[in-house]
Amino acid sequence: MPKKTHASGHDTHKITMPKNTCFGCGNDNPEGMKLKFHFEGNQAVCDFQLSKKYQGPPGHAHGGIIATILDEAMGKVNKLRSVIALTKTMDIEYLRPVPLGKRLKAVGHESTVRGRKHYNAAEIRNEAGEVLARSKGIFIAVDASKMFAKYVNGNQKAASRR
Repeated sequence: MPKKTHASGHDTHKITMPKNTCFGCGNDNPEGMKLKFHFEGNQAVCDFQLSKKYQGPPGHAHGGIIATILDEAMGKVNKLRSVIALTKTMDIEYLRPVPLGKRLKAVGHESTVRGRKHYNAAEIRNEAGEVLARSKGIFIAVDASKMFAKYVNGNQKAASRR
């Protein structure tokens, strides 16, 4: 398996999407979070800060934003196996409020793989390394060339006419 150092987007070596409009990691989504992941060994890591637009309780992140970050961290780990896998289930523990405007880190890792099922986990940590939220999820590997065929390889124009 080739060593990967970055985890941008949702493409694999077999398929490249023309634009990445993912809310969590897409550079082509002006309303998105634009989270940037990289790999450290077998972990997907993202250093980030949350602005006030992601507020839930005063001064802290909305629970749905926390879930988005954890889902992205778990999903990026699938790139280590060069697969696209979609979230089937996700369990989240909100341990402490996640502050806005502070340096944070999301870390995802693989727990196990059984056939098409990828069992992954992730955490959001503060600068002191304390875990603020964590998750476990099951991701199902898909054939991206079939599932997203109308969006890749010059087929985007054909898809917009449908």
